[in-house]
Amino acid sequence: MVHPDDFGASRLSALTARERDVMQYVAMGKPNKIIAAELGISQRTIEAHRARIFQKMQVRNAVELARRVLLSESERLSGGASGPDVRPGSRPSV
Repeated sequence: MVHPDDFGASRLSALTARERDVMQYVAMGKPNKIIAAELGISQRTIEAHRARIFQKMQVRNAVELARRVLLSESERLSGGASGPDVRPGSRPSV
């Protein structure tokens, strides 16, 4: 069975360079106003980028986005190998 997060890399590749920039800020919990100021663009543009990022990454909010970003980064660093089960309530195998 294919885990839904296995598609993280392909979703990330669908983002534009600017969307990836914005995504990093959103995943860190930065407000739109701060992102806009740091990137030198309007808040409305940030809102538009966020909407497209959420759609392309198939998430509903910034928390889900941050989770996907972390999982994708973890997969990239580990060479795509599946790591330990770290879902809430799970126990590590001994």
